[in-house]
Amino acid sequence: MRRAVCPGSFDPVTNGHLDIIGRASRLFDEVIVGVLMNQSKSGLFTVEERIDMLREVTASYGNVRVESFRGLLVDFCRAQQASVLVKGLRAVSDFDYELQMAQMNMGLAGVETLFMPTNPLYSFLSSSLVKDVAKWGGDVSPHVPDRVRTELLTRLSPPTRS
Repeated sequence: MRRAVCPGSFDPVTNGHLDIIGRASRLFDEVIVGVLMNQSKSGLFTVEERIDMLREVTASYGNVRVESFRGLLVDFCRAQQASVLVKGLRAVSDFDYELQMAQMNMGLAGVETLFMPTNPLYSFLSSSLVKDVAKWGGDVSPHVPDRVRTELLTRLSPPTRS
């Protein structure tokens, strides 16, 4: 079975993330979305909330499942019996960082990394940017699934303007 991991924090999941997950689901028998539990960072959404949103928005893919992990990504890959990571790249600056990670993961555990160029529609998109726009009352509906937009609106209320 060809199994791959799409890792990330997904705080929150964006349409760019979903594009990569969907495209990976056509290439592999199973795709595991690995949600990083990083206790040194406090996210907008809890890991459980992110997993719940991801499970809902990936439900149409029969070969995608969502799991959380902590520690080394290669250990998570081993536990999932996945030998491939799928990473989306938005720009050359992403590549510089991700190449170092890919080489380390290969050296540590023989895990291959497949770099997938982001759809140009999402090349500027990041979870941080989406949160900033939502915080100030901007429309994020073109950039996130409806469920995520609703959660952002509930969690972030724009400051009152004078």
